[in-house]
Amino acid sequence: MSSTSRAAVLGSPIAHSLSPVLHRAAYAELGLDDWSYDRFEVDEAGLPGFVAGLDDSWAGLSLTMPLKRAVIPLLDEISDTAASVEAVNTVVFTEDGRRVGDNTDIPGLVAALRERGVEKVESAAILGAGATASSALAALARICAGPVTAYVRGEARAEEMRGWGERLGVDVRTAQWGSAAEAFASPLVIATTPAGATDDLAPAVSGTPGTLFDVLYHPWPTPLAAAWSERGGTVLGGLDLLVHQAVLQVEQMTGRSPAPLAAMRAAGERALGER
Repeated sequence: MSSTSRAAVLGSPIAHSLSPVLHRAAYAELGLDDWSYDRFEVDEAGLPGFVAGLDDSWAGLSLTMPLKRAVIPLLDEISDTAASVEAVNTVVFTEDGRRVGDNTDIPGLVAALRERGVEKVESAAILGAGATASSALAALARICAGPVTAYVRGEARAEEMRGWGERLGVDVRTAQWGSAAEAFASPLVIATTPAGATDDLAPAVSGTPGTLFDVLYHPWPTPLAAAWSERGGTVLGGLDLLVHQAVLQVEQMTGRSPAPLAAMRAAGERALGER
């Protein structure tokens, strides 16, 4: 094994990724001076060649879009968590040369909610139906006792979300995007939509809302998150998810636990403040 250890985040586009900031902060706090973490622009076509070219100095990879599914055929094993949503965001290279895939987004989302005191809910709502929505559903399978309503655009998306619900053992009900403001009556709302998609919903936040987990982190706060906070609701953002999933990645790649959550979050907040 090489005396130095390397890790990196791969994706396309990748320049915006905060992962290097978080992982490097962890290495510094843990005294891992011989560890490095970089970012590489890699698309689906280039992924097999990139992985094949890695030597024994590599400890792990973080994967973002569009590689979370494309990497699976290149691996020797994937965790049950990753298999449940057919998405891998973490690859660890073992000492015997095996490539093991996992998904830390799902337990990261659960851990972020637990940090804010949300451990169990009777029902929940999801805004959107993309890749992040399936991870959100998998997380809700662990903490939600009752139904989850997904607010989506079009019947194809609705059918997709119901299919994920059946696969994950979640009672998923679907509603059209036009009634998305009805989600705000739920004790937990997870917004998985792109920037700008929920902006028009902000004025509909009323009363004292429950918990909003908006997976965006730039720009922050979103109009929806700002309105939610102004009404006294609990708000989590994309940085919360990013930090908690990165904590789990650091622990898996380095074998050191616990990873320094506070130092990683502070580094992420500084980086966002400079953008």
